[in-house]
Amino acid sequence: PWLAGCSPAPECLLPPRMASLKADCMNKPFAQRCHDLEIVIEDFPAKELHAIFPWLVENIFGSLDGIIIGWNLRCLHGRANPTEYAIALDFLDPSGPMMKLVYKLQAEEYRYEFPVSYLPGPVKASMQERVLPECSLYHNKVQFPPSGGLGSNLALNPFEYYMFYFAISLITQRNSPTTHHISPSNSAYFSLVDTYLKWFLPTEGSVLPPPSSNPGVGIPSPVPRSPAVPFTSYGIHHTSLLKRHIAHQPSVNADPASQEIWRSETVLKVFVEMWLHHYSLEMYQKMQSPHVKVIACASFVGVSCLLASYLGESFKPTEEHVLVIRLLVKHLHAFANSLKPEPLSPSAHSHTASPLEEFKRVVIPRFVQQKLYIFLQHCFGHWPLDASFRAVLEMWLSYLQPWRYAPEKPLQSAELQPRSVSEKWAPFIQENLLMYTKLFVGFLNRALRTDLVSAKNALMVFRVAKVFAQPNLAEMIQKGEQLFLEPELVIPHRQHRIFMTPTLGGNFLSSWPPTITDASFKVKSHVYCLEGQESQYKQMFGPEVRNLVLRLAQLIGQAQQTAKSISDHSAETMASQSFLSWFRFSPSDMNGSYTGNDLDEIGQDSIKKTDEYLEKAQEYLCQIFRLNEAQLTQMIMNCGAAQDENGKKKLPDCIESEDGLILTPLGRYQSIINGLRRFEIEYQGDTDLQPIRSYENATLVRLLFQLSSGINQRFADQMEILCSREDFIGRLCRYHLTNPFFVEKSRHSPALKQRSGCSRRPRISLRFLASYRTLLSLFMIYFIASWFCIGPLACTFIILLGYFLYAIVMTFFTERWKPHQH
Repeated sequence: PWLAGCSPAPECLLPPRMASLKADCMNKPFAQRCHDLEIVIEDFPAKELHAIFPWLVENIFGSLDGIIIGWNLRCLHGRANPTEYAIALDFLDPSGPMMKLVYKLQAEEYRYEFPVSYLPGPVKASMQERVLPECSLYHNKVQFPPSGGLGSNLALNPFEYYMFYFAISLITQRNSPTTHHISPSNSAYFSLVDTYLKWFLPTEGSVLPPPSSNPGVGIPSPVPRSPAVPFTSYGIHHTSLLKRHIAHQPSVNADPASQEIWRSETVLKVFVEMWLHHYSLEMYQKMQSPHVKVIACASFVGVSCLLASYLGESFKPTEEHVLVIRLLVKHLHAFANSLKPEPLSPSAHSHTASPLEEFKRVVIPRFVQQKLYIFLQHCFGHWPLDASFRAVLEMWLSYLQPWRYAPEKPLQSAELQPRSVSEKWAPFIQENLLMYTKLFVGFLNRALRTDLVSAKNALMVFRVAKVFAQPNLAEMIQKGEQLFLEPELVIPHRQHRIFMTPTLGGNFLSSWPPTITDASFKVKSHVYCLEGQESQYKQMFGPEVRNLVLRLAQLIGQAQQTAKSISDHSAETMASQSFLSWFRFSPSDMNGSYTGNDLDEIGQDSIKKTDEYLEKAQEYLCQIFRLNEAQLTQMIMNCGAAQDENGKKKLPDCIESEDGLILTPLGRYQSIINGLRRFEIEYQGDTDLQPIRSYENATLVRLLFQLSSGINQRFADQMEILCSREDFIGRLCRYHLTNPFFVEKSRHSPALKQRSGCSRRPRISLRFLASYRTLLSLFMIYFIASWFCIGPLACTFIILLGYFLYAIVMTFFTERWKPHQH
């Protein structure tokens, strides 16, 4: 077939109607453009349409370099732009005009070039070293330039070309402007992914046949082409269903069932390759089997060098990327679970499974499992320690629970109790043991480094604990670990046969063979395939992970106590800022104290949710790992109730040096990372020299400071003599005129030692009179006094007399109270 590359035909060779399409691309309204395109697709033959096909695909999905954003389907939302949203979905629907164009070109067997340089890093690196990836999607499609170099391309048929662009636009267009206040799951792109999955991977019935302009003439499936260059295949290559059913068909008019499998398998492979095939150089090296390393040692070195350059910056998936993958995972579970159970009649062996049924049996273990595991490992290790990890978490939990997408529904009467995980899911759990165990350990390590006082982080711990605490799930995971740790008893040649040629005829939902050694070997094959023969397996129910769980439980208890202290402090703060506080003469925070928490951002409701999530999470962890809840609670209380002699929480772990207190690594973990302990940060300098606050009048602050400074300089000696007296007058003067540096407070602050030696002489501070609150309180007092015919001078005398009496009473009952700040 003629290879029509990505470069379209010159404008002068295009029919006038098609040439006007490009001219009107930026001028006509969106609806009119789609209408014109639909007419052109219906009226013109494939021979003329193929020239604009690459341009049209790029115009819709954007360019591979991200410069052209196309229709920007990721930002097209139904609520914001309902008309354009509906038109775009109709045009790109599997039965819409665009797909009709794809099938029309598919019938003529055109090929279009897709640059290898825009493929995911591992695929790109291997192809440029002429090492063929294991995915059959690339087989017999790679073309190299005659002179060599890096300008290789894939020769794709129209359907593959369209799906490649659609899938990779999620990656190439991720830097385009987005609407942050709208969820990505409401975009046109997300809706199209869901539509394509339901159409090409149906849970009920078969894939609808592609529309054909000529009745009776089917759309041909791709005919295998001879390879342009010899390749060395890396990884363990499984024979594709495409080869079994389609690749060896000499006829152009292939069997409809074969076409069904070809389109379904192509869509799945493209989605998996474009969205999941991203990993680091270390992971690439670990995936290479010893057999491949011997065959293609030179090529492996070249690929490693290329990967080191391509993946110098780690691939950073976006939250939208993860949400789309979760949609894929959920649909694949529903697709695989829609497989009808094999009949138990004697004629069952004579039943020949359809290609779609065989595809359902192997869709997850063969096409998705390995790449999804690697993708999740990458996310667990590189995603920021913030609440956005929730998207990754939910995608992981969706994969771990295929029973949620099974056809059978739980009974209404059993809704109050958690539904037990059926034993029929044991094979799936054993086949995906690392998904449960190693990633659970990865999550524990993340949880130990996050601030569990945050409700969003506490919710993630709760979600994981709740999923793993489902009845019978922990027992099945533990059984899988026991099978993996079983000694090798079966003969080597049998192991090799089972590992290299897994059967496609068995139902992956059916029971495993009764022989324990077979089940044991399947678990080992899964672990070694994903982690390599030299991997060291860490048992989820072993002592090392159990210690991590105990640390997490202790951290949960400390976070609960921290949340409670924040809540208590919030109640005190709200009480101190009540209406009556407006009548106080000094602001409550004149001393510059800072509580050190983001209470305004957390909120009381969030604190309550945090406590609920953590309490349930701790209960679930006790169920999963059979922890003694009473002993665990006592251990947390002993650790968290550590208080000093004044009832304050202990300081972060620190050492005392010449420059003051220095945090140890444990102290940084306690105070900076998790906020479990903190210093009481309080302003300890001269209150008159604090920056002018928003609630103060700047002019009055400066004038009153000058007045206070003049009085303090003029009467400094007299005030010091008065404060040194031991009688009642001396105590009264000390209460008003001194502000000593509290040694006790300095012990709770990382202040420098030299500050503790600062001498504080008696002085008068009138700054409180510059506060708007004080001025408003005085104005209200004078205003109310005027109602009772009390003049300003008399009112002032009453205020001074009342305050003097209050000061005498306070002097009698306390001298150790916090000094007055006036």
